[in-house]
Amino acid sequence: MLPDLGKYVVPVLSAYGAMIILAGGLVLASLKSAKDSKKTLAKLEQKRKAKSND
Repeated sequence: MLPDLGKYVVPVLSAYGAMIILAGGLVLASLKSAKDSKKTLAKLEQKRKAKSND
């Protein structure tokens, strides 16, 4: 399945591994940011509704 990389097998596979780890980290950071943004938006909407009811 893998092509013959010869002496470059370690650097190439290390690069793939690093890319997978970094991409996974970006996905997790994006999901956390979205979750935090939803919480902030919900709080702001509650404050706005409370002000409009007064």
